[in-house]
Amino acid sequence: MALKILPASEPIQIDRITIAIYAPPGVGKTTLGFTSERPVLIDFDNGAHRAKNRKDTVQAKTWTDVADTTVDDLTPFSTVIVDTAGRALDALGADIMRRDPKLGRGGVLSQQGWGRLKAEFGAWLKVLHQSGKDVILIAHSSEKVSGDETIERLDVQGGSKDEIYKSADAMGRIAIRNGKRVLMFDPTDTAFGKNPAQLPILEIPNTAVDPHFFAKVIGDIKNALNNMSEEARAEQQRMDDLRSLLDGLESADDFNARISQMKDAPPKDKALLVSVAGSKGFDFDKKAVAFVTRAA
Repeated sequence: MALKILPASEPIQIDRITIAIYAPPGVGKTTLGFTSERPVLIDFDNGAHRAKNRKDTVQAKTWTDVADTTVDDLTPFSTVIVDTAGRALDALGADIMRRDPKLGRGGVLSQQGWGRLKAEFGAWLKVLHQSGKDVILIAHSSEKVSGDETIERLDVQGGSKDEIYKSADAMGRIAIRNGKRVLMFDPTDTAFGKNPAQLPILEIPNTAVDPHFFAKVIGDIKNALNNMSEEARAEQQRMDDLRSLLDGLESADDFNARISQMKDAPPKDKALLVSVAGSKGFDFDKKAVAFVTRAA
């Protein structure tokens, strides 16, 4: 099968994303997830009943309840919420040891078992991605005091948190500030985060006031990613045009005339000027601030 190559001039359209949200218990992670677009909750944490705005839910008591998820199962929905990712990985680990006892001992996965867990969880996420749905991975947070600082991390076993972090296009945490719930995506010295849309700290409204709050947040992140893609395409086109222009220069005088015209250009533009001139036999003399014909 021939490679399907996407030209640099063609933007990559982002139509689905994965977001990880973490916070301590009881601050409304699931409730926030239910304000996404047409969500279905895969409830490993047995806590869907606590959400004020509960939507369609799959009660996953074991991994076998979701192992055979298909694209058709997800057709009615736009967003899949995994609550919590840590409990999902616990369930998967137990299922792996049930299927292959050699991959664990005393209820703990072996090193090979951890490798299997990462592979199978990644494959399951791939099914969710292929369905074209947005995916929200919810996790509890853990806190560790180090000196005067409180460090926040995902409460997920072993190296599995790395799989969540790598799979997430954006990662945010919920906190209480001045009695109000806020959503923050920026990473800090003491907390994980991914903020590709450069979103500010967002106050989370009451669901009765804005029942589609998180759907809008997800839309903003997608738009930002797509704008980044478009900006990258435009920048590539600009550099291609500049190279074409420089390739048309023939003499040292031609290249020297460009020096003053490009004095305020970005460094990479100037580097391209030197590179193209060099390919045509002209070296840049720093003392003379001019291109000269390369000595034989």
